[in-house]
Amino acid sequence: MNNDYSAFIKAKAVIAGSDGFEVEDSEIHPLLKPHQRACVRWAVAGGRRALFEAYGLGKTVQQLEILRLILKKLGGGRALIVAPLGVRQEFRRDAAMLGQSITFIRRSEEVGGDGLYITNYESVRDGKLDPLMFEAVSLDEASCLRGFGGTKTFREFMAIFAGDRKTMHARTKSRGVQYRFVATATPSPNEFIELLAYSAFLGIMDVSAGKTRFFKRDSTKADQLTIHPHKEEEFWLWVATWAMFLQSPADLGFDATGYDLPDKRIIYHQIDVDHLTAGEDKSGQRRMFRNAAMGLSEAAREKRDTLADRIAKMQEIIGASPDDSFLIWHDLEAERHAIEKSLPDAISVYGSQDLEEREQAIIDFSDGKIKYLAAKPIIAGSGCNFQRHCHKAIFLGIGYKFNDFVQAIHRIHRFLQDKTVEIHIIYAESEKLILQTLLEKWERDSEQRDVMSGLIRQYGLSHEAIQSSMTRALGVERAEISGEHFRAINNDCVPETAQMPDESVGLILTSIPFSTQYEYSPNYSDFGHTDTNVHFFEQMDFLTPNLLRILQRGRIAAIHVKDRIVPGGLTGLGFQTVYPFHAKCIDHYTKHGFAFIGMKTIVTDVVRENNQTYRLGWTEQCKDGTKMGCGMPEYLLLFRKPPTDTTNSYADIPVVKSKETYSRSRWQVDAHGFARSSGNRLLSGDDLVNLPHDVIFKLFRKHSLETVYDFEQHVSIGETLDAAKLLPTSFMLLQPQSWHPDVWTDITRMRTLNSTQHIKGKELHLCPLQLDLVDRVIDQFSMAGETVLDPFGGLGTVAYRAVLKGRKGISIELSPTYWSDSVGYLQAAEAKRSTPTLFDLMEVENEAAVAA
Repeated sequence: MNNDYSAFIKAKAVIAGSDGFEVEDSEIHPLLKPHQRACVRWAVAGGRRALFEAYGLGKTVQQLEILRLILKKLGGGRALIVAPLGVRQEFRRDAAMLGQSITFIRRSEEVGGDGLYITNYESVRDGKLDPLMFEAVSLDEASCLRGFGGTKTFREFMAIFAGDRKTMHARTKSRGVQYRFVATATPSPNEFIELLAYSAFLGIMDVSAGKTRFFKRDSTKADQLTIHPHKEEEFWLWVATWAMFLQSPADLGFDATGYDLPDKRIIYHQIDVDHLTAGEDKSGQRRMFRNAAMGLSEAAREKRDTLADRIAKMQEIIGASPDDSFLIWHDLEAERHAIEKSLPDAISVYGSQDLEEREQAIIDFSDGKIKYLAAKPIIAGSGCNFQRHCHKAIFLGIGYKFNDFVQAIHRIHRFLQDKTVEIHIIYAESEKLILQTLLEKWERDSEQRDVMSGLIRQYGLSHEAIQSSMTRALGVERAEISGEHFRAINNDCVPETAQMPDESVGLILTSIPFSTQYEYSPNYSDFGHTDTNVHFFEQMDFLTPNLLRILQRGRIAAIHVKDRIVPGGLTGLGFQTVYPFHAKCIDHYTKHGFAFIGMKTIVTDVVRENNQTYRLGWTEQCKDGTKMGCGMPEYLLLFRKPPTDTTNSYADIPVVKSKETYSRSRWQVDAHGFARSSGNRLLSGDDLVNLPHDVIFKLFRKHSLETVYDFEQHVSIGETLDAAKLLPTSFMLLQPQSWHPDVWTDITRMRTLNSTQHIKGKELHLCPLQLDLVDRVIDQFSMAGETVLDPFGGLGTVAYRAVLKGRKGISIELSPTYWSDSVGYLQAAEAKRSTPTLFDLMEVENEAAVAA
């Protein structure tokens, strides 16, 4: 591997860059505590960072100080804090403590000279205030980014702050806001898409690249992410380079005195329901139980039918503590009206209320001037500090929104709270499953926070220490298994093809990685492990010249590709667009000396594609036909290496066919630009884990009876299933099969078959090469005895079919698992091709008799 390529691969190490300023401890305000000073230095040096710190650790003062230092280093300018309603008084208090002034604004016209400003999310979302007037911005309680791709606020904030619009900042001469920060105590670590959204906003890594780098996906469901087990540690190490998950000053080695959370009591109040009124389902079948978890209409009915009983329970709780203040959380307007009617002393804040009136109510409750405050978590559940005069809260109802729930709890359960916190949860008996789901999310959230705290305790704030611990492989230990007609090589195709002789290959046929769409291996050399489309083609620039060199003159390189969907949240347009990957590939290969001579269009399943991208839905088409494009086919791009003699355009070694065997009909089909396929392809162990046991049993039996038995492959398939927890312990799923008619091997001895057992996200490629397409290309563009190369071998489909068609196959594959599977197929193909028949034996005997 040449030095340039080695450097390219090493540069893929995933770590957030630093775009800020180094500051000395003496430059930070002396009132900040040691852990706050360390976090400020880290954030200012990064320039784009997230403060995911526990409630009460001082994110407010840190944001104020971070922005002050940024402006100081810039020599002036303006900085903006975007905060939820009702939070500005917290910033005013802390700013005054630090000797700073902060101006509240709602419109661009209110922006004056240099300094620090604060606004609310609505002003930015609705276009009243242009953030591009500011050099640095911090989003306080940045919950708007949780709605990745689906909310107006998210789209606007990504477009404006992250520079997705074609707007040029007059002062910085760059798109977007240069210095960006987010601060919230409750990013949900088990909601991966949310963390990727924060990363995209900060400009660390876009969502698509993050998906490709760390996650396996269910190709039937958009944004269904499951982290690869071998990438879990790397993912959290990467997050730690740009996000501060701080639970205590002790995580950074500082004194944590005074930072112990107060005791907390969760008190559950179940409201009984009458199950005789459960009603019927859509089919008319009578239900045995009322269940709010069955759907939105059922949940709404349970809320409505139990409201009076829940209000009565609320009154009972408050009546038992007449001297205490209470926060009363609710979700519905009907609940608010019931609270106001039953508790006249309660003050409500709600969406249609005047903003000034709403903010004043929040301030008054925070200052102890109001005894009872009723609000929805989405309105007052973020950013507000109520611990000074309140330690009791009531949830009049529950829902699935974990973030709203836990944020609301921590308005009073936070550092500097000096009393035991009481959280009363009122729920209907029919809502037990909803409560269980909520509590499970809470448990997972706590576990993941412990993981992040452990990383901070282990590595501190050192990027270098984290980077040196990245366990991703660089390069691969080459392995090769060969037969008479094939070579299966486990290696990076770039250094492997670099060692191959000039003009040693008669045909190149491959399905290249689809840019950043999928990653097939944990190895950095994986072409799918690239940040952007440009980055992908930069790696291809190292491979393609080798392919041109080793291909015989005048011969064909057939490249299988498909265009890609760009999500609306990334386009800045609000709707999905198409990245013309096939056109970019044409540009790439012709740039390196190949001649483009045509392409085959391969029909695809539009229904399956819609399940993968949600862009071709029938319902949406009926709502607005302009949103829907069309299903995307696959393409087989045909490139030719120019021959030595250009006078007649024939290849140096022409692919000659006989009209007796190559019929007019076959020629017509080959010449057509449209191709259909049966869809049949080779199976891997990964495919089997998606199938029920009876299907696995039958497939394995068919495989065993039709191929030469391979003990190691038999064991390997079982190991793959066992790793996925799909190898039964009560019966033998992969039984050795017999050819003898007296031995019955088609009876599966099991009591039940679980047809839903599968592992999501295992399908790594949306459109692998189909067997019949490979056959046609080999027949059309090569001759018997010639060498066919697939530099992205996968399961070895191309080499496998080449061997069966009388050619020699070379398959290069980076993934050891795929390579191991391909070896089994290639050995079986060679055995089938070389196994002697009775006629072969008779011919040998005749030759021996003649010789005698």
